[in-house]
Amino acid sequence: MGSFLRDLGVLYRRELRSALRERSIVVNGILIPIFLYPVLLWSLFTALTFVQGQSEGFVSRVVIPDPGPFPELTAALADRSDVRLVEGLAPDSLSALVDRGEIDAVVRYEAAAALPGNVGVRVSFDRSEGRSRNAIERIDETVDSLRAIRLAREAAALGLDTVALRVFEVEAEDVATDEEGGRLFLAIVLPLFLTLMVALGCFIPAVDATAGERERSTWETLWTTGASRGSIVLAKYLLVATIGALAGILNVAAISLSLGSILTPLFGDQAEAMGLALPLDAIPVMMAVAVLLALLFAALMMVLAVFARTFKEGQAMVVPAYYLAVLPALLGSSPDRGLTPSVALVPVANVALGLKDAILGRDEPALLLVAFFVNLACVVGCLLLARSLVLREEVVTGTFEGSFWSWLRKRRRP
Repeated sequence: MGSFLRDLGVLYRRELRSALRERSIVVNGILIPIFLYPVLLWSLFTALTFVQGQSEGFVSRVVIPDPGPFPELTAALADRSDVRLVEGLAPDSLSALVDRGEIDAVVRYEAAAALPGNVGVRVSFDRSEGRSRNAIERIDETVDSLRAIRLAREAAALGLDTVALRVFEVEAEDVATDEEGGRLFLAIVLPLFLTLMVALGCFIPAVDATAGERERSTWETLWTTGASRGSIVLAKYLLVATIGALAGILNVAAISLSLGSILTPLFGDQAEAMGLALPLDAIPVMMAVAVLLALLFAALMMVLAVFARTFKEGQAMVVPAYYLAVLPALLGSSPDRGLTPSVALVPVANVALGLKDAILGRDEPALLLVAFFVNLACVVGCLLLARSLVLREEVVTGTFEGSFWSWLRKRRRP
């Protein structure tokens, strides 16, 4: 046991030094987790803010074919700086002009048969165009304002105040604090990003430690050393898991530290009140989830990549596992979905939802333990499979032509 651990330590340090010399591993395992998603989020929210500002800055082009029945609305729209009344257009062509985007809305007045003296307003717009949607919102605001003025005038004529006109009022009270809203945002974003980054962090090292070694002709040399096959494979496995876990933790840390400044342009002072930082009580769960996912993804990807002869071939073999590993984490993107006894039996999805519940402060230790043991069982299964592969000379030497699935089908044949 002493010599095994000594060999394992030497091989692990050798693999780590070799990995840190590979630019692709450093970029995918360290730099991308730190910078990719913070930069993407900043770009996304900056673009949203820009588009929102551009949309609000547009002047709505509105046509009123017959302004006579409701001159107050016509005058109110004409007084708005963000609305321009367009005249001189043929009434029959207005719908086509809205459809082509040459005007944003058409306002027509209709007599309200049930209420003499009142006027109905029909607005034609194109909901597929942002400018047209802005136009109808501005028209609605103006109509609501005029309606309130008219009701107040009619009430005054009857000797009533505006309070007497209200049959009932509905007052909504949001009992959630801004900090709880920030936690919900983090609970939706962080588990998915953590899973993505751990899988991406394991991807390149898993291929490089197997197919990359074989392509560089160092694979066979390593097997001729005095170290046992178990220590060689375990050292490579621990390296891949280390980089995967490091990628996930660095990504979560980078997002947590930068999210407040990224969202400030969009939410203003509310972003600071939301307290967009990972809760301290969720950090141990996050670390455990990152390590557990790294152990699982590293084992799964190395099992697939060991059959590849070149780095490119290894990438092609591992890509399906990458998507298969990430898809269950999408379950956590639903705000109302949490960790349940049935979901706790689904690998990857269970720990992602467990982390989400931990961020929200509603995690159940019993379900978290079930989720961890389910993923540990998957890790053990992958490691046992890897052990059986290492004992196969055709796999170790690379003489077997085909993928893991081809090898599995061959093994099943009588």
